[in-house]
Amino acid sequence: MASLVCLWTALLALGLGACSPAAAGLGGASMAERHVEWMARHGRVYKDAAEKERRLGIFKSNVEYIESFNAGKRKYQLGANQFADLTHEEFKALHTGFKPSGTNAKKAGRGFGHGSLSAVPDSVDWRSTGAVTPVKDQGQCGSCWAFSVVAAVEGITKIATGKLVSLSEQQLVDCDVHGEDHGCQGGEMDAAFGFIVHNGGITSEANYPYEEVQGACNAHNASSVAATIEGHEDVPVNDEKALRNAVANQPVSVGIDAGSSLGFQFYMGGVFSGECGTNLDHAVTVVGYNTTSDGTKYWLAKNSWGETWGENGYIRMERDVAAKEGLCGIAMQASYPTAGTRNIRSSSATATESLLHAWFMLVCVIAVCVVVVT
Repeated sequence: MASLVCLWTALLALGLGACSPAAAGLGGASMAERHVEWMARHGRVYKDAAEKERRLGIFKSNVEYIESFNAGKRKYQLGANQFADLTHEEFKALHTGFKPSGTNAKKAGRGFGHGSLSAVPDSVDWRSTGAVTPVKDQGQCGSCWAFSVVAAVEGITKIATGKLVSLSEQQLVDCDVHGEDHGCQGGEMDAAFGFIVHNGGITSEANYPYEEVQGACNAHNASSVAATIEGHEDVPVNDEKALRNAVANQPVSVGIDAGSSLGFQFYMGGVFSGECGTNLDHAVTVVGYNTTSDGTKYWLAKNSWGETWGENGYIRMERDVAAKEGLCGIAMQASYPTAGTRNIRSSSATATESLLHAWFMLVCVIAVCVVVVT
C-alpha cells in the first residue's frame, strides 16, 4: 500500500511539474501564446500561416537569448521589443542606415568650437531644458542619419531662439539626394548639415511629414523654412572629453556601431556596456551625460526606433571607456550644427520687421505726396 501511495505521489508531482509556469514559459504561457500576445501588442500581421510559423521560430530563438542574457548580472537588460521577430541580419538591413564617407563631407566641417571650456557640468540633459522633441520612429527605412541631424538642429534652434520646433526628416530623405545621402538607403550627417546650409534652411515636420519611404522632393512643402544653421563643426576624433564639451553646449550627432551584437537590437534599460565594435552603421543624437549612483558614467542618446525601444526611446551608453573610440565608436564621428540668432529668427520677429518696413514705406509715400502738393 505504501508503495502505491509513493507511486501516486511521484506521478502527481510529475504532472504538476509539466503544467508549472517554469515548464510552459513565462507566466504559464507557451511560446506560441507569447508570440500571439506580442503580435497584438505590436500590431504585427503576417501574410500567411507559413510566414507566421517562420516568425514564431525567430521569436522563440530571440526570447530564449534575451532570457538567458537577463539571467546574468549585467548593467543593462534586454527585452522582447518590436524587433523580436526579426533576425539580426534583417534588423541591421531595415533599421540602421549610417554610411560614413570620410571624404569631402567630413572635411567641410569647421574647427571645433567647444574645446576651450573652463568648466563643464557634471551632468547634462537637454530634455530638461526643452531642447529635445519627442522620440520619433524611422520605421523600415535607413534614415537614421536624417533623424540624428534633425534632432541636433532642433536642439540648437531651441537654444538660439527659445522655440522648439519639430523639423522634417522627410525633406532630407526626399531632397538631399545629390551627394553622400541616399534617402532610405543610408546617409551621412555632415553631408546633411551641408545640405541644410546650402538649401537655406529646413522646413517643419508638420509641413513635410515623415512617410517612411523615399519619394520625389516636394518643392512646395520644402519652400517654407522653419529653421536655419550657419554650418557644422566636427568633434575631434576619438576624444570623449571633447565630445562631453560639445554635449555640454548642445545636442550632438554621432555615429555608432549598433549592428555587432544582439544587445542593441533588444536593449530595454540600464547602462549599455555590451560588446560592440567600431563599424559605424547607425546614427543617434547625444542629448546628455551623467553618472549612476554606483559611479558608472554614461552618455544619454536619443534614438529613432520609437518609444517602445530602450528607455522610452533613449539609451544610456557607458562613457569614458578604455577604448579611445568610445563604446561602439561613439567618439569616432561626432558633429553638430552651428547657429546664430542672426540666422534663426522667430516668426514673431520676422512679422515685426515686416510691419516696421510697411510703416516706413507708408511714411515715405506720404512724404512724397506732401512734397508734390506743395
